[in-house]
Amino acid sequence: MNEQAAGPGGAAGRKILIVDDEPDVVTYLTTLLEDNGYTTVTAADGKEGMAAARAEKPDLITLDISMPEESGVKMFRQLQDDPETREIKVIIVTGISADFERFIRSRKQVSEPDGYFEKPIDQQKFLAKVSEVLGS
Repeated sequence: MNEQAAGPGGAAGRKILIVDDEPDVVTYLTTLLEDNGYTTVTAADGKEGMAAARAEKPDLITLDISMPEESGVKMFRQLQDDPETREIKVIIVTGISADFERFIRSRKQVSEPDGYFEKPIDQQKFLAKVSEVLGS
């Protein structure tokens, strides 16, 4: 079922940047995505994430909100303000409650993320959303 969620062959060549400060979450998402045919790159905070987004030009970013150094909220705003990165799709993956999803979707300064998942994520729904967002 995971293969179908990613789309048969649709994941090939698609690069996903995982931005999260929790090593267990990074390992989990990396394994899940790579097992479904995606290439992954990782960053531990928003500052590393922005550098990786510019250097790697990923097709999608999974972004945690609450991180030390530089938050996911700040990185999300920077992604949208930068002509080099504003077209990159973003799925928020966070331990922060659904109240935050309503908050981020209500902000008019930035557009909405392409998806939102609370940890722990539902694998099948997450892979289906990744496939949908990437059009694979």
